[in-house]
Amino acid sequence: MASLPFKLRLLLWATALRPVPPMHKVSVEKFRNYNRKSLEQLDKLVQYPPMEMHRVEDVSIPTADGTPIKARLYTPVKSVEPLPLMLFFHGGGYVIGSVESHDKQCRRLAAKAGCLVLSVDYRLAPEYRFPTAPEDCYAALCWAYEHIAAYGGDPQRLATCGDSAGGNLATVVAMMSRDRKGPTICQQVLIYPVTDATMSFPSIKTNAKGYLLSQEMMEWFLNHYRDPKTDLKDPYLSPYWASDHSQLPPAYIATAGYDPLHDEGEAYAQKLRDAGVPVQYRSFKNMVHVFFQLPKLLKECRELEDDIAKVLQAAFSAKVLS
Repeated sequence: MASLPFKLRLLLWATALRPVPPMHKVSVEKFRNYNRKSLEQLDKLVQYPPMEMHRVEDVSIPTADGTPIKARLYTPVKSVEPLPLMLFFHGGGYVIGSVESHDKQCRRLAAKAGCLVLSVDYRLAPEYRFPTAPEDCYAALCWAYEHIAAYGGDPQRLATCGDSAGGNLATVVAMMSRDRKGPTICQQVLIYPVTDATMSFPSIKTNAKGYLLSQEMMEWFLNHYRDPKTDLKDPYLSPYWASDHSQLPPAYIATAGYDPLHDEGEAYAQKLRDAGVPVQYRSFKNMVHVFFQLPKLLKECRELEDDIAKVLQAAFSAKVLS
């Protein structure tokens, strides 16, 4: 704990003053309300004002079962040439979060990377359990490939990105597109991703509590997300356990040293490397889960944003040259 930045230690201390009740006693509705109020209270402390965009619009995307979902499209600048597109999948343990909770992050990434960002409001558990979320996100990828040209985008330059559960969805969508011969993805960006639903790596216990995300919370999220009969090693649930990681897009993977998910993110980076996938991996050793949402508080968050922007710009440029 002493190695954490002072501002982050203050945040953890303040958070500990109003702890979440035992997760087995918390209803989904109560936890969603708690999370929303917490974000509202912290907003001015941890977030900058929203970046101005040339255009922000909500679009409707049909899903596999015919139910439409919302997505928010960010256009950072007016451009004569088609802009590349990053699909963004928000974190929140598959149970909380929305396009609203990650609105400012998407604006910042769109501005820094100079690309369109499509933030997907996939359906949440437990109302919609696995595999609804990945199927919704894959439907958004297919919609983007077919329709993004009408919004000034380039369907030949597509990337996926997400944090935590969204990082899981970003790489699972890449797997689905490979397996189904869907749209080509030129880059995946995984921010402290969930890759192992068996929760068998050491950091789930060594960082079990005291760092915003806890082992108990992860168990609660996953128990709401999956049906008890679902195989914990299903590759679209636990991409680490997939039998084949070859022919996936190049990956940028960021982890946080004081995060229960640290080790599975690091192990997934090695799995991809072993399969011949180009990987850029960075461990933010003195950070905790959700640091990506604290740009005003932490320079490391801004460094991560800059990393992502550079990775995306290089991937999109390489796609043009190829």
